Amino acid sequence: MVGILFPLRKGSLVKTADLDPRKNYVLGFHPHGILVAGAFTNFCTEATGFSKLFPGLRSNLLMLPLWFRAPFFRDYIMSAGLVPSDKESASYLLQRKGGGNAVVIAVGGAPEALDAHPGDYTVHLANKKGFIKLAIEHGADLVPIYSFGENEVFDQLENPHGTWLRYIQERLQSIMGISLPLFHARGVFQYSFGLMPYRKPINTVVGRPIPVEKNKKPTAEELDVFHQRYMDELTHLFEEHKGNYGVPEDSHLLFQ
Repeated sequence: MVGILFPLRKGSLVKTADLDPRKNYVLGFHPHGILVAGAFTNFCTEATGFSKLFPGLRSNLLMLPLWFRAPFFRDYIMSAGLVPSDKESASYLLQRKGGGNAVVIAVGGAPEALDAHPGDYTVHLANKKGFIKLAIEHGADLVPIYSFGENEVFDQLENPHGTWLRYIQERLQSIMGISLPLFHARGVFQYSFGLMPYRKPINTVVGRPIPVEKNKKPTAEELDVFHQRYMDELTHLFEEHKGNYGVPEDSHLLFQ
């Protein structure tokens, strides 16, 4: 079913470094894309062989708490390993004894979905430090992830900042907690229009872990240091691998 909905059978999950199963990790996933397709398929299923690449690790993807209020759907997403994206839920996973827990966070969240256009490399990270604080409080190593092709599987109606459409979308997002990108792709039996994703590969590259020492009360300076280190590692990951996945040489990450 996953292979039909999301074209990851032609994509891959790429490992660049070992992750010690005796430790816990906070994995930052970028970009969010329209439906976080790469994050769900790579870390909530075995479609790309997560457990073989990272033996001993259990991955859980954080998702807006709103979706856990719907009967039956809540049970379905929980069975796939999704948990609410609140601090209490993430902390519960990172406090488990013995290590081997990987909490996956789509750092840009719902607002970043509004920038999910093919050929766009905007990452909402410049002011995102909550996941950094979470990692330091629990002594969980930080791991940057970039998913090449995440923004290519859907087309979204143009909505640059300053337009009436973007204003309405951002207002609704602030009220409802979810963004409402106007997107389309292909149909089930035709390729001209529909809501099925295009048959384009998504290649998700897992970067090197950033060692983090546990500190229950990190200072603002400590947060800034790790935040900058994380952005540097993500930039390095993107630049090192972009040529393998068709990203133009003159294209770079845009932090917002």
